[in-house]
Amino acid sequence: MRNQIHDQQLLKEAEHAILQQHTRRHFLKESAMGLGALALGSLLGGCGAGTSSAANILIDPANPLAPRPPMFPGKAKSVIYLHMAGAPSQLELFSYKPELAKLDGQDCPQSLLEGKKFAFIRGVPKMLGPQAKFRQHGKSGLWLSDNLPHLATMVDDIAMLNAVTTDQFNHAPAQLLMHTGSARLGRPSIGSWVTYGMGTENKNLPGFVVLTSGGNNPDAGKSVWGSGFLPSVYQGVQCRSEGDPVLFIKDPEGMDRDVRRASIDAINKINQEQYQEYKDPEILSRIAQYEMAYKMQISVPGVMNINDEPEYIHEMYGTHPGKASFANNVLLARKLVEKGVRFVQLFDWGWDAHGDSAGNAVDIGLVNKCRKVDKPVTALLLDLKQRGLLDETLVIWGAEFGRTPMQENREGKKMPFKGRDHHAEAFSIWMAGGGIKGGTSYGETDEIGYSIVSGKTEAFDIQATILNQLGFDHEKFTYQSQGRPFRLTDVSGKVITDILA
Repeated sequence: MRNQIHDQQLLKEAEHAILQQHTRRHFLKESAMGLGALALGSLLGGCGAGTSSAANILIDPANPLAPRPPMFPGKAKSVIYLHMAGAPSQLELFSYKPELAKLDGQDCPQSLLEGKKFAFIRGVPKMLGPQAKFRQHGKSGLWLSDNLPHLATMVDDIAMLNAVTTDQFNHAPAQLLMHTGSARLGRPSIGSWVTYGMGTENKNLPGFVVLTSGGNNPDAGKSVWGSGFLPSVYQGVQCRSEGDPVLFIKDPEGMDRDVRRASIDAINKINQEQYQEYKDPEILSRIAQYEMAYKMQISVPGVMNINDEPEYIHEMYGTHPGKASFANNVLLARKLVEKGVRFVQLFDWGWDAHGDSAGNAVDIGLVNKCRKVDKPVTALLLDLKQRGLLDETLVIWGAEFGRTPMQENREGKKMPFKGRDHHAEAFSIWMAGGGIKGGTSYGETDEIGYSIVSGKTEAFDIQATILNQLGFDHEKFTYQSQGRPFRLTDVSGKVITDILA
């Protein structure tokens, strides 16, 4: 009897142990998808189909790029952002500092060095006077250097921001801050925010197009046009001005357009079934991207072809069809906004000016770069104006930071050419069109262009102003992600009202 009772007790303990194992196994197995979905939902924050809790942006899941009205009537409908990657020297372009010329060749005062961090300057560098001549232009009397003779004819259409500052003095984080509102990876670019908020007016073209020149992508890589935590359908689509405008846009050998259509329909049918099962909003973005890719096969080659532009336009921009160039990209930017693309981002690489080579010298390389961009940028403003598009197209020209008034002495040694180190404290950016008051000069730096005296402007202020001109309150235009609302301007930024028409 005792043995029988003992055996029954052992059996119950074994059954209990088995039940415990099964319960844990069952929980982990059966609940994994549920926990994963909860975590994903928290991370995505209603990505794709849904509503931004603060901005009340209604997204059509079947057509996430459909045009949408902004929060209030904006002056601009599209944006062309021209970024000179590497950071040109404002002291040879926009910032007229005759007092700096008097200090040329003298030792840099200790007051400019104490407590400061530079990317390369060590020890006591020499001051470097302006390596260009300056003149006043237009009715507004804005100062420009002789490096930009064409732009000088359009100064009454631009607003110059003379006192822009940043807290980043290395290229990649400074570029990320300027374009995503954060010096770290993972945030959506401003082009993605704009396309998310407004969609695109051309259902056959991406809402956000990126064009690069200069032989390299910017230092921050493709993250500066990424969508971050926004649905991936809002990321920038990189196009080319030479060869196929988009890689793999042609049908593979042995596949015609009907077969491509059938293939996409089959893929999207599977995607639809997956979405019905998992409700992952990124699947909807994937479906939209397949559809957009199919439409782009027909529309993009035509829009990206500049061969049929009249000869006077090629002369005006300095374009050469069939070649990769900044000028070609600028003309393409005009064609794209004309066709309803919402945001066009141009990156031109090669503007670093350390003085370590002739190409990086402020009196050689910088001059050559200006010759390549001055004519097409001026042509863009004039062309948009003549077509009645400048009033509704916001144009921005700038970089990630500026250059120092002292000559770079890398690791304490004099450079072989005249160059300047990275300078985060003060630099210049200009804006035009889209409700911007032309012939405006905002902000001021000291007599040598080292520190800001008035009108301090940060990246967040520029971002807030861009959004404002498009019809968005930057403080209310948010997206729910990781359990809290995010915005482009983080917790900072103010609209620069002094430059608004």
